[in-house]
Amino acid sequence: MKNEIIERFTKYVQVDTQSDPNSDTCPSTPGQWTLAKMLVEELKAIGMEEVTIDENGYIMATLPANTDKDVPTIGFLAHMDTAPEFTGANVKPQIVENYDGNDIILNEALHIVLSPKDFPELANYKGHTLITTDGTTLLGADNKAGIAEIMTAMAYLIQHPEIKHGKVRVAFTPDEEIGRGPHKFDVAAFGAKYAYTVDGGPLGELEYESFNAAEAKITIKGKNVHPGTAKGKMINSIKIAMEFHGQLPANEAPEHTEGYEGFYHLLSFQGNVEETMLHYIIRDFDRKQFEARKAKMQEIAAKLQEKYGKERIAIEIKDQYYNMKEKIEPVREVVDIAYEAMKNLNIEPKISPIRGGTDGSQLSYMGLPTPNIFTGGENFHGRYEYISVDNMIKATNVIIEIIKLFEQKA
Repeated sequence: MKNEIIERFTKYVQVDTQSDPNSDTCPSTPGQWTLAKMLVEELKAIGMEEVTIDENGYIMATLPANTDKDVPTIGFLAHMDTAPEFTGANVKPQIVENYDGNDIILNEALHIVLSPKDFPELANYKGHTLITTDGTTLLGADNKAGIAEIMTAMAYLIQHPEIKHGKVRVAFTPDEEIGRGPHKFDVAAFGAKYAYTVDGGPLGELEYESFNAAEAKITIKGKNVHPGTAKGKMINSIKIAMEFHGQLPANEAPEHTEGYEGFYHLLSFQGNVEETMLHYIIRDFDRKQFEARKAKMQEIAAKLQEKYGKERIAIEIKDQYYNMKEKIEPVREVVDIAYEAMKNLNIEPKISPIRGGTDGSQLSYMGLPTPNIFTGGENFHGRYEYISVDNMIKATNVIIEIIKLFEQKA
């Protein structure tokens, strides 16, 4: 299984599938089509049935049941795109066998080093086979590791028909990193009762709580006048924008929060005297506190409108997704089975809230309860991203064990 996973994963990451929030196509980038076509052919080659790809790049396939028991159909999903924040072009994966716990030279010429001094969790991977970047790109383990693990699990079950299982559906989707993953996903066509995104990080992660999420865009109009004659006339939109930001709680930002703490995150601040635009994301696990955060931003905008004129400040807030716990708690068995699968494989489950986006949030509200399980990766979205092949194998075995447990409990 080890060589199979390495071969799949390293092949996938060399396709540039970075998504583009400024594109209005689906998928948002042509590289996602390239990978999608590869995956369709591979699904057929390993023996999956009902392999489909629609006009928006969503892939679905079926592993038919081989048992007479009435087993609910379950699904596994992973996304094809990589994050917009850092380049995914010309990824050159590097394999580190039997990691010795010391610095890993990612790029000697550019003096880029993956060091346990900066990333203490590397100590957990002594003796593992790691896959890293060459320091000039992200790796793409988020979420090509999930694709490789799902594909390898399906191939294993096809090769081992003695393992009894119900019907399993798999899907590979575009544009998760820009929040659009489930937007065109056909839940009815997928036809699963429950699903899992294989999109988590380190070993044992099991997540079924996500943020409530919104974005806020504030546009501030100023009045530019020559600074030599500006007294009593100039209105500097940059300063009003600074005033707006200054009224938000300084400690309620990503760099100061963890666990279940929510935040306001200023993504971009662009402008000049005449016009300034602020772009925020708002996050909170608690729905009441989430609504209060949005109200706080509206309140600040209203105060500045009163001070400078209503026409000078415009605010637009849009909800993005909600805490999937509300939809998963009533069908807690989907989490319990994943928990049991990990325990059966001597993996300690680590239930924690997702401090980020996941397709499972939106899918759960679309009628498909979808918790998230680990892939084995660390440091997603940047040059220091790496993944343990040992833990990729464990993630693959968790997928297989979940499928076995659903059949055994039917």
